[in-house]
Amino acid sequence: MKILLTSTLYPTPQAPKIVGGAEIFARRFAEGLAQRGDEVEVVRAASAPEQGRELCNGINVYSAPVQNVYAPFTEQKNVVKRSIWHAIDDWQIQAPMIAERIRSFKPDVLHSNNLSGLTTAIWRVAAKLGVPVLHTLHDYYLTCPRCSRFDKGHSCERTCTSCGILTYHRKRATHWLDAVVGVSERVLSIHTDMGMFAETPIRTVIRNASTEPPRSPYPRPVCTTEVTFGFIGRITEEKGIDNLMRALAMLPPDRIRMMIAGRLGDQEQQRLRALAPHARVEFMGFVSPDEFYRQVDVVVAPSIWHDPGPLVVADAKAAGRPLLGTHFGGMPEAIEHGMTGWLTEADPQSLARSMREIAADPHKIDEISRRLIADTNKWIFSDVLSSYKNLYEQLRQQRMSSVRPAIAGVPQAHAVAKSSFIPR
Repeated sequence: MKILLTSTLYPTPQAPKIVGGAEIFARRFAEGLAQRGDEVEVVRAASAPEQGRELCNGINVYSAPVQNVYAPFTEQKNVVKRSIWHAIDDWQIQAPMIAERIRSFKPDVLHSNNLSGLTTAIWRVAAKLGVPVLHTLHDYYLTCPRCSRFDKGHSCERTCTSCGILTYHRKRATHWLDAVVGVSERVLSIHTDMGMFAETPIRTVIRNASTEPPRSPYPRPVCTTEVTFGFIGRITEEKGIDNLMRALAMLPPDRIRMMIAGRLGDQEQQRLRALAPHARVEFMGFVSPDEFYRQVDVVVAPSIWHDPGPLVVADAKAAGRPLLGTHFGGMPEAIEHGMTGWLTEADPQSLARSMREIAADPHKIDEISRRLIADTNKWIFSDVLSSYKNLYEQLRQQRMSSVRPAIAGVPQAHAVAKSSFIPR
């Protein structure tokens, strides 16, 4: 099968930028499909002028020029320019690079991921050229110019007027889709509760799995004197890093230490240390996940936004590490409290209380860790690939028959949710 995969960012030697889990997923996914014998091409948003084709691990990666006032994921503090950028993004209907690759590559399906810089125009162009279109929801681009539904320290529970205006045409463009996949039920329901994807025949969930290379999980020796907690990922406000530091300020440093992995400037590191001046905190910088997981007993994901499907949950499970998460986003769907990890409220007091209770029972940490390591029914990345492959085949068959699926008297979203490839 031929798949044309799109993603705002797709890390390669010539353009290595990584912001979050979506681009890590996109590359691992493309390479996984190719290893299974599928033909894959990738189109990403160009990060430099006249950026040419790049061959990366056997996959042709094309960079589409961004038809806007600045590139995605670049720092832009000018409010007027940002508004112009989002307005242009919302109104685009042409995608010349996509049209060119469809005519040349002749894909069986177009699978879009993050859309900043590429825009929903790629859906329109593909649909007009007769190619089935599937979109995976990794963020909130369709409802929020920031893609996060997070503002002024809080997760947005409704769409504000400005976001509604600036994303009006993005929502309307969803009628070009043949299928939409949420990486969690939560991210899908936030969109469908707003009335989106009403015309999309297939609406379903395929959860993330660890994108790390398969490895044998490693147990940690039980330590009754101290517990090492760890945080890995983007060190940003919505990820709850400030609440975590404030929680650490309430905890005994002789019993609890903290490892924080991720890129962080000296000034920001000093600011965070000032929130918990007596806590034992080690800022590891950017390290490999393997190096991080070998050094921690419990992973903490203190998010305060509706993170669609944080990869840290899947990575921690794959490494055999219990995870303390919050009730935001996709985490409650992926963590079974007391069995595979713990859930807590996101405020500093609740985080501190949960961390103190976890540290007081190191044998429970060991019990959960060994349960994760011994699990022979893990949801792994090959399962993700198989689920999408089944979905691709379904789309191809639909396009060949030109009939969209429906079950009399049953809403289409519920009918599809019963398909065998949907992970639970």
